Amino acid sequence: MHAKTGDRVCVHSRIVGQPERHGVILDVRGENGPPYMIRWDDGHEVMFFPGPDSVLELFASQHAGV
Repeated sequence: MHAKTGDRVCVHSRIVGQPERHGVILDVRGENGPPYMIRWDDGHEVMFFPGPDSVLELFASQHAGV
């Protein structure tokens, strides 16, 4: 998973009935990837290592050179 500052992350729930988590990447701490500093939509900021239940939501303007 390669992300840039400003990309959004969605983490799918592994428990039925529990909501997904969404957040924005504030900083990329690894040389070519994780860990990422994330601000979840509820305001909490954490160091994050994405797992197989994580999905990136890339901003087209950031990755298309606009």
